[in-house]
Amino acid sequence: MSSPAVRLAVRRDVPIAVGILALLAVVLSSCGSKTPSSVESPVASQPHARIEFAPGLTEDLYLPEGVSRAPLVVLVPGGGWQTADPSGLAPLAASLADAGIAAAPTHIRAAEDGVVYPVPVEDVLCAVSAAVQGARERGVTPDRVAVLGHSSGAHLAALAVLAAADYAPRCRCPVVTPDALIGLSGPYDISRIPEVAQPLLGDAPDADPEVWASANPLERAHLRPQVPVLLLHGEADLTVPSDFTTQFARVLEDAGHPTTVRLLPDADHQTVYSAAVASGPVAAWLSALPAEPTARPSGQVCR
Repeated sequence: MSSPAVRLAVRRDVPIAVGILALLAVVLSSCGSKTPSSVESPVASQPHARIEFAPGLTEDLYLPEGVSRAPLVVLVPGGGWQTADPSGLAPLAASLADAGIAAAPTHIRAAEDGVVYPVPVEDVLCAVSAAVQGARERGVTPDRVAVLGHSSGAHLAALAVLAAADYAPRCRCPVVTPDALIGLSGPYDISRIPEVAQPLLGDAPDADPEVWASANPLERAHLRPQVPVLLLHGEADLTVPSDFTTQFARVLEDAGHPTTVRLLPDADHQTVYSAAVASGPVAAWLSALPAEPTARPSGQVCR
């Protein structure tokens, strides 16, 4: 791993103090990926297309100019598993497109839509498939496909990438297995915050421990060990402690994943996904990954 910070001994069984769980739930649910006004300027680039990948679910596709092949990243918003508003990820998507990366902030269903796990993860996978097809149709062939998530969206992104084969989404487009994972300030180990994560699962851990285990990225880290992972976390994050990231990084590294961790000085839970903070390291990391052309379906159309 790239940062000495991830060498810290982080115990997986350390719970968050009960007294702050309720506060964390409120903060997480109210801090979806909305544009941090103190950091971002208005989005200069407009998306090339808005794609409906399921009834009522859309993603905006930002494409780089003057290229026929490029990495593609689908961006999954946070919202405490209760909401999922991707509008705040638009500046990051536009900045990534300017850096040569196709990007698609996506709207998925959450607890407020009356769904529970695994539906949000399956929505992520359908968004990936539609973004790949949408980029192809507009002249850009994705040669690396990543999923980036912020906060609870990082947790969902981790499941969609690591355990992709364990889900059976009914997508309009041919299913695509992502090549890489990018997590921004994710609360990955949901066993530490059961009250906060309960809207995703619909029940308490004791009611269905197997489902809770399947929805915990730390329990799925052994899957697809060849998949590279980039984890970013703001050192000034008072919402999700950075040891969620360092803990996940250790488990990933132990499982064999090429894992890069960056703890970002002065970034907090909202600014970590701003274009000013995240675009540079995300674009550089994605651009350095080897292309995976065989992973992209061709000759198939969406329903």
